[in-house]
Amino acid sequence: MVVRQETHPGTGAGAWPPEVQAAVDSMHAARLRPEVFCEEMPAPQRIAPHAAALSADVTVDGTDVGTGRIILLHDPSGNDAWDGTFRCVAYARAEIEIEMITDPMLAAVGWTWLTEALDAHGATYANASGTVTRVATESFGGMADEGGTAQIEIRASWTPGDPSDGSPDAVTPAPLDIAAHVEAWGELLCTAVGLPPVPEGVTAMPSRRGQRGAGR
Repeated sequence: MVVRQETHPGTGAGAWPPEVQAAVDSMHAARLRPEVFCEEMPAPQRIAPHAAALSADVTVDGTDVGTGRIILLHDPSGNDAWDGTFRCVAYARAEIEIEMITDPMLAAVGWTWLTEALDAHGATYANASGTVTRVATESFGGMADEGGTAQIEIRASWTPGDPSDGSPDAVTPAPLDIAAHVEAWGELLCTAVGLPPVPEGVTAMPSRRGQRGAGR
């Protein structure tokens, strides 16, 4: 799978710089659970000079129960709000049991799903921020028999850590590896929809990139 290259129109930007290409290549190296169908999507063009994006759906027993996207932004001039030149922006939405919508701890737990996933995958990060939203839908009239539904939405962004870790011995900074961040986002999606964790010692297989149409 090749991630789409996006640059600001009119900036004169051509191919991605080598450090950006390396970071995008590492996105492709992420290993996601087989329930996660991941593919490229158009990246936003006005947030940063360079951007790449992936979208994903989580399917259980033939039903889509969650969706999300992750975007890698790069501004070679740096960004004070990011405290760096790269930024990850992620979104996840999942169906949840309607009884969970009244749990006062749901939002805090939803945010913990993200931070714990980043930590579990060894994805170093800084300046994390975001929101967790609970959405409940009730049906009336001719649709009353459909009952209610509930979703949780998690929007977050963070600055991926420097692989050289600021070491004075690092003459040339190592390429930024985004694979762990993509894997953490994938785990966030799976946790949000209620999938059990992958047993310890079991390696997640690559996601079904590009195979959805062939399976229909």
